[in-house]
Amino acid sequence: MLIHSAPGELDNGDEKKEPTEPTEQLNNFEAVCSKSGAYQRNAAKHRHHIDSDTDFPIEAERYHLHIALACPWANGVLQLVYLKGLEDIISHSVVHPTWGKTSPDPNDDHYGWVYRKPTDEPVANPYGHGSFPCDDSLILPAYDTGLKSVRQVFNECGDQTGPYTTPCLYDKVAKRIVSNESMDILRLINNEFNALAKHPDFTLYPQDEKLKEELEVLNQDVIYPKINNGVYRSGFAKSQDAYMEAVTDVFDGLELVEKKLTDQRFLGGDKFTWLDLRLFNTLIRFDPVYVTYFKTNKKRIADYPALLGFCRDVYSIPEIKQTINMNHIKTHYFTSHAKLNPYGIIPIYDGPDLEAPHNREDL
Repeated sequence: MLIHSAPGELDNGDEKKEPTEPTEQLNNFEAVCSKSGAYQRNAAKHRHHIDSDTDFPIEAERYHLHIALACPWANGVLQLVYLKGLEDIISHSVVHPTWGKTSPDPNDDHYGWVYRKPTDEPVANPYGHGSFPCDDSLILPAYDTGLKSVRQVFNECGDQTGPYTTPCLYDKVAKRIVSNESMDILRLINNEFNALAKHPDFTLYPQDEKLKEELEVLNQDVIYPKINNGVYRSGFAKSQDAYMEAVTDVFDGLELVEKKLTDQRFLGGDKFTWLDLRLFNTLIRFDPVYVTYFKTNKKRIADYPALLGFCRDVYSIPEIKQTINMNHIKTHYFTSHAKLNPYGIIPIYDGPDLEAPHNREDL
């Protein structure tokens, strides 16, 4: 997800002037809001496939992932890289969680994912407030350490309009974007690199046709529209009616999944799948971010015993746990969308304890 925002003007005092509206789209969520104020997500534009019969062959060290640890979609892709044991085959880089200016042109007010070194000075939010450190989790793209932003990757591949999103799977040889659609990237990583993977037998996609169909229906009807995207629909709604519709969907979805996970360990029964991964990455952001920031405050995940246990269960998987950076998650949401949080104040709450026992082994 990408939002454009206008920087405020410094006044050499304790306050900053109200930012002016840019001449182009103020931000991506406003650009795709309907007349009713409902948020509508943009579709991914780059959707190619990797196999021996395409322009993108299966090769070690050819592909690179541009990753934001704050982004649930990108987080899931990186988790699968580790679960498959492909971290030495597919390289990755990590952007700063706070969006920064992506062009030196003073008339270009686009803010988005930017690269910084761990030794760089702290970053302010788009209005110039705050001081958000460059920590040791930041990783420059090894194939081009001069890259300044994810936007630059898209621009150099001929995409001048964006949105400039993560995850972004990039071909370092062809110098082209393979895909910026997280669902496509998950399948590519899961299916196409087994000959190079340390764990080729691991899969997020069950072979049972009935279960495959059940998961697809559950995703299409509940997980994606009501939960994954529902929190964004709630947070970026621009009318009370649009918000009420979205937030009602969120909690209808959570109640349904709570009931389902009360009697079974994962959404597909006893097997961890792609849909569990997608659900998990939304749920762990819910209490520390979405409850406050996206106004999804009817209940917390901590109030749902099965959902909380599910989060703890998935978090206990080492390859997943190592990718979770709550500092990046909170910093991104609370500092990047300056219109929603002008001073970039980050709330203290990190959500429920994910290290506690989940006690779900026997479900």
